[in-house]
Order: sequence, then C-alpha cells, then structure tokens
Amino acid sequence: MGVLSTVGASLAEGFWMFYDTLWALVLGFALSGAVQAFVSKAQMQRVLGDHRPVTVVRSSFFGMVSSSCSYAASALAKTLFARGADFTASMVFMFASTNLVVELGIVLWLLIGWQFAVAEFLGGFLMIGILAVVLPKVVNVGELDAARERLRTASGAGEHDGHGGGGADAAGVDAANAGQGGSWRRRVRTRAGWSEASGYTVSDVTMLRKELVIGFVVAGFASMAVPVGVWQALFLTGHGVLSAVENVVVAPVLAFISFVCSVGNVPLAAALWKGGISFGGVISFIFADLLALPLVLIYRKFYGTRLALRLSLVFWAVMSTAGLVTEGIFTALRLVPVTLRGDIATTHIGLNYTTVLNAITLVAFGYLYWLYKNAARFGGGGGYAKDPVCGMQVRTSDAPAHDRRDGQDYYFCSDKCHATLVKHPERYTHGQPPDDAATTEGATVTDPVCGMRVDPSSPAATLTHDGVEHAFCSTGCRDTFTADPSRYPADASLR
Repeated sequence: MGVLSTVGASLAEGFWMFYDTLWALVLGFALSGAVQAFVSKAQMQRVLGDHRPVTVVRSSFFGMVSSSCSYAASALAKTLFARGADFTASMVFMFASTNLVVELGIVLWLLIGWQFAVAEFLGGFLMIGILAVVLPKVVNVGELDAARERLRTASGAGEHDGHGGGGADAAGVDAANAGQGGSWRRRVRTRAGWSEASGYTVSDVTMLRKELVIGFVVAGFASMAVPVGVWQALFLTGHGVLSAVENVVVAPVLAFISFVCSVGNVPLAAALWKGGISFGGVISFIFADLLALPLVLIYRKFYGTRLALRLSLVFWAVMSTAGLVTEGIFTALRLVPVTLRGDIATTHIGLNYTTVLNAITLVAFGYLYWLYKNAARFGGGGGYAKDPVCGMQVRTSDAPAHDRRDGQDYYFCSDKCHATLVKHPERYTHGQPPDDAATTEGATVTDPVCGMRVDPSSPAATLTHDGVEHAFCSTGCRDTFTADPSRYPADASLR
C-alpha cells in the first residue's frame, strides 16, 4: 500500500469511527450540559469535607454529572480542594468526572463492544475505591496544607473570592432553593434554564473539538498505518498472567506520551484493541487519560513537584491495578470478547439505526444551538461567561480563574486557559464585546450569593452596600449577604 493510500485509508477509518459515534457524542454532551446547569459547585464543596465512604459516593456522583473534559475536571477538583474540600474527595471527583460519564460508555460500546462499556464503569468504581483507600496513606497533612495555602495565595481565594470553606456559598444556594420552592426544579421547566444547559453543551463541544479530532485521526492511523508487529513489540501476548500485568502497566505510559485525553482517547483505545493489547490493558489505557503529560505538568503547577510526582505514581498504580482486576473478573465470567478483526467502524452510509440516530441528534443539537444563541431573549445566561480561550461556559460566581483587562472581566474554566490568555492576550482580548447583561435592553443582573440571574425591575430583595445596589433572588440570599458582605465582590450584581 502506497503512502497516499495509507493516509487516505487512515483518515477514512477515523471518519467512520466518528460517524458511528456521532449521535452518542451529541447525546452525552447534551446530558452533561443539563446536569452542569442545574447542579452548583457550592453544593459539591459543602458535602466533600472528608473521605468517608458516603463522601466518596457523593464525590463520584458529582463527578459523573460534571464536564468530561480532563482539563476542566482537574481545575474544578483543584478549586474544590482550595476552598475546603477534602483532597481525596476532590481527586475522586476528578476520576469520576473523566471515567464514569455516559458519552464515554456509549462510544466504547459502539466501537468495540458492550463489554468495554460495562468494564469501564465497573473498573471505574473499583479504581475510585482503591484510590480512596490508598491516597490518604501516601500524602501527609503537611503537604496538603502547604498545597492548599499555595492555591489560595495564588488565586486570592481567602481574600478576593471569600469562599474558603464554602459555607456561605452553600448557604446561599440553600436559601435560594428554599425561597423559591427549589429553583432548579423551576428552571428545568423553563427555556431560560435549558438555554443555560445548551450553553454548557455547545461550549463543551467547542472546548473538546480539538481533542476529538486528534483522537479520531490518531486512532485511524494507529489502526491502518501502524503494523501489528509494533503493538506486539510494545505489549506482550501469549504469556498468560505476565502479559496481562505487562499490558496494564505499559498502557498508561502510552497514554502519558499520547497527549490525548477525555473522550478523544477512546478511538485510540479501539485501535489498540485491534492491534492485540489485552482487555485489561485497554481499560487501564482509557483510565489513564488523567496521566497525559500536559495534565501531569498541571498537577505540578497546582500542588508542587513532590506532591504531583507522588500523585501521578499513585494514579498509575491505581489505574493499572483496576485494569488488571477488571480483566480478572471478566475472564472468570467468560465475558472477555475476542480480539477485534477487520474494520472498527462501518465503511458506508446506509439507511440504518446509526444514520437515523445521527440525523435525529443533529436536529436536536441544532435546537440546542438555537437556544444557546437566544439565551438572553429567554432570560438565560445570567451569571455565566464563556472562557475566551477554550470556549467553555463557566459560572462567574465560582470560575476557577478570573482576570480583568481594560475594564472587561474574563472568566476561565482552568488556570491553563488563564495562563494562555496571560501569555497571548492579543489573541483573546482584542475586540471582545462587553457582557450581554450590560448591553441588552431589559438585561438581568446576578444575585451575588448564589449566582442566579435576577430581573432588576422586580427582585425578591435588594440591599445597598458601600454605595452599590445589589439584587437578590430571595430574602435568604439577601440575609446571607448581610451576614458577611466582604465575602462577595463589590460589583457582583452588576455583572
């Protein structure tokens, strides 16, 4: 096969993998957007103060309903830890956010079989259980206190945000819910609420588009252009337990150097399965998206070199162990599928369930995009901003990073995006329009306590503090603000 033919076949393989999984990706991003819009970070940090079994379960649940982006998950885990959440609970949240997500399981099922989807969730829970037991034993309190203080100093969490313990924020959310009969239940029945959910969906797609493209393209080349002998040289086969152990240990190393994370590493996992890697090796490779080199460097920046190195080694050991145990369970139950042969994906468009589902989900995504573009018209979008670097939608009240330039506020999903803007401000700040809330006639303002959008002409409560008038969604939020107004930015209601 000539070079051009190989390139063409590889790109075609990547495209057909994408075609087979398009509807699943849209469905997963839509569900993720919905839960992100209706579950607040304040609720999370309020209940993640230790690493007892019940807290680990809560951490896993909150991770499952959060963004599946590895970078966003690491940033959110860092923010939760800096504001008082237990370190182990924060890491469990991060693991669940990138491994126990709907779109990941569906894409696995479509590309290489239901067994991998089930193993992903079973192994994910095993991995989280092992992590919850091992991590507290290998990190000491002094290191964690130093890391938390470093993060708070770097972000000004103790002074600017005022959310160190999360108590006021959680109280504000509770007050808002109590004052309005459960605000999320009301918002889930409105176009305003769903326009905010669609904002998360569109921004997640925007944020992960490069990861997905790279993942499918690399998987296509790995499947069609890399000889099987290469994979057999990397991963032992035919040596029983020795092969199983070697595969689960080496697979995370490959993830470390592949630079592909989030859902984007699933197509590459399919190519590895086709190349002959063991069942457990595939699972540990998928788990190891949190060990991609860029993320390890982020851990170093967040927590310091020593803690980041220890954390990465623990992650590696936990991911390999979970992959090996999962393979053992599936082998005992005789559920390990035969090695994939032939094409990973379909090779033509036909009138089948894939085509029909793709068409339906594309129409649904078009409707979500319409809601997103008309959020201000429906009263949505309040208290949210778009990360100018990656395009992710973030709550302004609890964004992991914030910057103000030339009178304009910028909010970021992670310190990585903030650092990118600081390094290249001309790429992201030139010609940025002011927030919709400041320019749209009849625009709403933000409740400084819970972040909910409020009509300034008819708020549930108001309060003037230091010459600034604040509007609140409920008297509960007003009372929370009155108790300690220094915890909230002076211009919060004007955003």
